[in-house]
Order: sequence, then C-alpha cells, then structure tokens
Amino acid sequence: MNPTTPLLPSFALFLALATSSPAQQLPPPFPNDPASALERTCFQTSRPWSPLGNLRSDVTLVYGIDKSLPERINTWRDRGYRVHLMTGVAWGEYQDYLYGRFDGKNHVDNAQTNRKGETISHGGDVYYMCPAENYGEFLSVGVQKGLEAGVEAVHLEEPEFWARAGYSEGFKREWKAFYQEDWQAPDSSPDAQWRASKLKYYLYRRALQQVFNHVQEFNKKNNKHVRCYVPTHSLLNYAHWCIVSPQSSLAKLDGCDGYIAQVWTGTSRTPNPFRGKLKERTLETAFLEYGAMQNLVRATGRSVWYLNDPIEDNPRHDWTDYRTNWESTLVASLLQPDVSQFEVAPWPERIFGEKYPKGGSEADRKSIPPEYATELQVVMNALNDMKQPDYAWDAGTRGIGILISDSLMFQREQPTPSDPNMAQFYGLAMPPLKRGIPITPVQLENVTLPGFLDDQKVLMLSYQGQKPQSADIHPALAEWVKKGGILIFVDDDSDPYNKVREWWNDEGKNDRIPRQDLFEKLGLKREPTPDRATKVGNGSLIWLKKNPVSYALSEEGDLALIDALKKAAHKADLDWTETNHLLLRRGPYWVGAGLDESISEDSKILSGRLINLFDPELKVQKSFTLAPGNRVFLLDLDKLVLPKTPTVIASACKALPLKNESREFSWTVEGVGNTPGIVLVSSSIAPKSIQLGDQDVKDFTWDEENHLLHVRFENEATPRVLKMNF
Repeated sequence: MNPTTPLLPSFALFLALATSSPAQQLPPPFPNDPASALERTCFQTSRPWSPLGNLRSDVTLVYGIDKSLPERINTWRDRGYRVHLMTGVAWGEYQDYLYGRFDGKNHVDNAQTNRKGETISHGGDVYYMCPAENYGEFLSVGVQKGLEAGVEAVHLEEPEFWARAGYSEGFKREWKAFYQEDWQAPDSSPDAQWRASKLKYYLYRRALQQVFNHVQEFNKKNNKHVRCYVPTHSLLNYAHWCIVSPQSSLAKLDGCDGYIAQVWTGTSRTPNPFRGKLKERTLETAFLEYGAMQNLVRATGRSVWYLNDPIEDNPRHDWTDYRTNWESTLVASLLQPDVSQFEVAPWPERIFGEKYPKGGSEADRKSIPPEYATELQVVMNALNDMKQPDYAWDAGTRGIGILISDSLMFQREQPTPSDPNMAQFYGLAMPPLKRGIPITPVQLENVTLPGFLDDQKVLMLSYQGQKPQSADIHPALAEWVKKGGILIFVDDDSDPYNKVREWWNDEGKNDRIPRQDLFEKLGLKREPTPDRATKVGNGSLIWLKKNPVSYALSEEGDLALIDALKKAAHKADLDWTETNHLLLRRGPYWVGAGLDESISEDSKILSGRLINLFDPELKVQKSFTLAPGNRVFLLDLDKLVLPKTPTVIASACKALPLKNESREFSWTVEGVGNTPGIVLVSSSIAPKSIQLGDQDVKDFTWDEENHLLHVRFENEATPRVLKMNF
C-alpha cells in the first residue's frame, strides 16, 4: 500500500495548526469506549489527526518513523484513539541508511537490483532493500521512537523481495555468507533461482526477528507488552506478482503476534484463468486470498486482521468501480467466520478528500459520492460487531482444501517460471469455488501443527509451481491420509524444479523427486494407477497424472477435476452439494454473493425483515435475491436480541451510549467531517423530540411497522450528544 499521497489543500492549514499545537487546536477527545480495548477495527494513516481521517475505529496505525512521529501519535491519542506504529520493512523514506547518515557507511549497494543492473524503486530513491544485518538495526532505531511515544503495537509492513532481483553487490555478499559458495545469477538455472528465492525468504525473516527482539527487550526493560504484527499481501498475490516474502515462517518467529491480511481491490482484481478465459474475478480471488491468510495463523495462537480498501492504490478508476470492487472484497472477507478484526481503510484522507479518476480531465474528477461516504461508515461501524461465534453456511460442500506452500513464490522468474497467471493454483481452486464450494487454501508448512488438518476431509495437492520446504511435511500429511483423509495429488512430474538441490534428493546427489518421497511416506510399494483411488490406511490417494494448469486453460477443463472431487467427497462421507452462491449467517448478519460462471439454477432468495448495510438509507426490505454478481451484507431484524430500551442497531458514525434515564436516551456521536450521517434506532415507541447538541433534529422518520427510527444529520469530527425524549 502506497502512503505517499500529497497533503490535501482543503485541510493543509488545519494539519499545520494541529501539528504545531495539538493540545490547543484539536477538538475534545471522544469519550472512552471500554470495547475499544478489544481492538476490533483499525486504519492506517501517515497524517496527523484530521476531520477527513476521523473514522473512529478503535485503533489508529500511525505510519512512518520520521522525526514527526511522536507529534503525529499525540494528535490521535489526544482524540481518544488507541495508537499502534506502522512502517515499511522493504522500503521507506530511509535515505539516512542509504547515504551513511545512520552508521557512516553508504548502503546503496543493498538496494534490490535486477539483472540489467537497475535498482528497483518504490519511487525516486525509495528503494526496495536487500536487508543486511545493519538494516535491521536501522529499523530498530526508528521503531524506538514509537516505543518511547507509547504505542501499543508495532506493525512492520510488506517484507518484499522481488523475484526479478538478486543481482546487487549486497545480495552477492549475503549469498556467499549463507551458502558458503560463490553467487550464481538467479536466471542461470532453476537451481540458482530456487536458491536465490530461499535466501530472499531468509533475509527478511532475519530482519523482522531483529526488530521483534528489539521490541521484546524494550518490553522486558520497561515492563510493557508492545505487540508485533506483519501487514502483508497474501501468499497467492505475492506469487502472482512475482514477489518473495517470509509468509508462514513469520508465525514461528519469537515475538510475532500475527498479521494484517493486505487483501484489497488492487490485489484481488488481478486477472486469473477459468475455463480458458483470463479476466478479473475480484470476489472469488479475494475469498481465496483471505482464506490463505487465515490459514497462516490457524492453530498457531496468532491472530490476523483483514484489510479492506474503499478505493485502491490505482487512482485512475471511478467511484462506481471502487464501490463495486470494495463491496466484493468486503463480502469475501466476511465469508471467513473465524476472523473478526478488520483494518477498515488505509489512508482515509485520500478516500474522503481526493477526487477520482485521476489522469483524465479535471471535469471528470469527482469527490466521494455522499451516499458512498455514508455506506462506508455504516459498514465500518458494523465491523465492530463481527465476533459472532454462532454462524451457519448456505453453500456447497464444505471440508475441501487445496494445499499451498510459500515456495509458490520461488519459481516465478527465469529461466523456467511457473505459469504467469498462476493457473497451477487457480486450475484447482476455481472449479469448486465457482460451484459454491467454500474451498480452503491450506498452508502446507503448517500441516505439522497439532490439529491443523482436523477440519479437512479432502485435500488437493500439486508440486507444479511449488515444492515442500521440509522433510517433516510428508509424514504429517501421510498420517492425515491414514486416519481417513482423501488426498488428490495432481501432477505429471514435468516441473524442472523437481531437480533442484533439496532435501528430497540429498542436495542433488540422486534423482528422486518430492512426489516419490510423498508416495513412499504413504506406504506405497509401487506407483499407483492414475485416476483411481488407492487405499492408504483408512483414507485414499487419487493421483491425477496431469499438469493442473490444464484444468484452467480449456473451456471444459474443470469437468475432470470436479469428477475426481465428487469421488473423493463420496469416499470422505461428504454430501456433494453445488450452489450458485456463497452465503453465510454470522449471528444476526447475512453475508452473501451470487456467483457468475456457475451452475444453472434459480438464484437464492432471502426473506424476512432485512436491512442492507450497503444501502445508505438503511431501509427495511422483505427479500433479497443473490443473482449472479449481487453482493449483500444484511442485518436480519428477526435475529436481533435487543433490550426493551431504545438501541442503536446501525449508524454512519460512532454512536456511544450515555447514561440513560427512563424517558430520555442519549448517545455521543462523531464521524468523518462533512459527510451524511444516519443513526438507526430500534424503539418500541416514537420519540417526542430529538436534539443534536443544542439543535433540534428535524430530519427523522418513524417506521411504526418495524419499530425503527431513522435519524439523519451532517457528521462532524467532534463529539456531540444525540438526545431523544420519549
């Protein structure tokens, strides 16, 4: 995510005043909300507090470790926010390190460099770095500013090493130290590319551990409990974009508390193949990306936040595009019931303060539509209520997963890159997902964790485009099969990376390939007959001797895979069900998506007293249809358990209850400045009067049939009391 957005003229003066004298210039703080200790929602910003950034989430992630950091932190804390620090790992305004102002040595030769000798930049001399050990020390010194300013957590963003990099002098030094052999050009052979990727993977894990150690030492000395998180793209996106990152290995580092899953329109709209067509499939791709991130932490004791972005880094789209894609990624994130923490936006000032699309004429650029500004705030507040242990699926067969390894990132460059559109993964994942089956990307490196595979009944695996990183994976996988799991192995042994120097061939001393080791661990004395189920203990192996890429590239390529999945589901005692939708109830909320390119059946219809949280009017509707392309986030009034007293059930602002009397009820309200606010109150009777601050509210409606009160007003970025007399 790119933080380098310019200051907005409409509030640049305000920011200057706020920064120079925050105690005098800022509005009063919002009252303390005890629930904010749960840290349900957050957002990131590189700016001081401003009306346009006032999302009233529990946490502000204050971005960057420059000299202004302590003052920026104070502007948010003084407004009643919990504060974390966030900064880039691979890149940032780190010229002090580059040019010797940190330790007296020039480190430009540690910038990531491609085979043409060109440094890889995030803009100007903000280079992607090859992290030497002293780079971790530099980051630790910067993070110390936030620790001294009292942040409650540190987020080290995007440890990224480009697959096309690996040619700098700094990287050559690291190669020599790590492998005890002379550097080889990564594009010179599959083995060299594999070894380069493994080194890149290691270097950022080392850098992060250095900073985690620094934070833990600070905690020990000061009796604190500052946590550490890694905001990172999904494994699927990094592999697709040809980037290497430590991913699952970070959960095993001392001091890592979890991740932020940086999944948003910009990653999820990356085109992928299905039935021979390459196109954007934002909902489905986001669902798989979020699922992959949840599987990084499942059974590890770590936690994950899900990012949503109401726009994206690309400023050349219009508001309709942003809104449609955001609703898709938002729904995809909510279709993961085990996750209930959300980063509701990066850079809110660019959402509520800038005009789009950029790059065209000034006349075409528009500020955020008022109804979208309202919708966003309604949803952002609803996300505080997503810890709903009672949930139920209405979708296709559950219990089916696809195994993915961090090594998906290791085979993405010359001389023999894997499929450019990741067909080796999407060829297996998209056919069941398009039939409404909520397939789970399962982290291969985590199969050794106790209980990690307990919910999986059928697993698909291919070593086309990825390989098992350690020898303990196959025994754990074999044990799962022997206990009753059904493994579909899809591979024709054609991947040249089968021959790289690794544990399965004794570092290149023999010709074994990883598939052979897996079959041996399954107890197979000879190679099984392809396409047939081979009994293994209480489970089975089905070997489809094909390259999984083929399932994605032809119009009917998915049919053979679905046939194998049906057989596997039957053997696993799973009822095979296909739907043209994904639908999940989370407590009183419904989250759903109608699927295109799916089976031909009537669309699912939901009935009841339903409020579409994507509707800024928050009207009650009696039914919703999950037609192809439809996305819904609904509040079901009939599933709400409410007190008899007036209660806010949805709002486009923060609405914190105050102490109430028998006939007078009030809330402190605050939102993004100069946006349309709405508060929806459940009440058995209509109010006699409504006041906001010292003004009477005239814009309200009473829905007698549903006992609902809609109150509308203009949001302000300062706390006001909304009072109702009954």
